[in-house]
This record gives sequence, C-alpha cells and structure tokens, in this order.
Amino acid sequence: MTTISTKSGKVIKFVSSEEEKTTLTVSDSEMDARATEAVKAAINKSKICKKPVAGYDKEKRVAYIEYANGERKYAK
Repeated sequence: MTTISTKSGKVIKFVSSEEEKTTLTVSDSEMDARATEAVKAAINKSKICKKPVAGYDKEKRVAYIEYANGERKYAK
C-alpha cells in the first residue's frame, strides 16, 4: 500500500492490484465495481448527449478532451 499526503494535509492510500485481494473486503470490492460501472454509464451518457468527454492517453501520457465528432484536443 502506498500512502501520499496532499498539500491540504489529507492522506490518500493506494492499493496495488496485487494487494487488492488481501487488503479489500468483499463489500469494498463490490463498491469498487459499482463505482466503475457508474463512471462507465456517465461517460456513455455524455457520448449519447454529444458532450465532450475527458480522458487520458496512456501511450502519449497526456490528458485530452474528446468531442462528439471524434476530435481530440490534448492538454499541453
């Protein structure tokens, strides 16, 4: 588990995928699955409504906004 402190003093704990099964409870895993599906539904709804969607290009390692016509504008 990795712990990071923010500028505001909050502590955030990250669990790697290898540690997931030993660290998270069944209800934690279910909550993660529900949250993942909620995000997917929100992205799909935005696409259907032809609103821009933010994303992250892992290959280019940069954030972008994708518009309804498929155009992507990358952050600088």
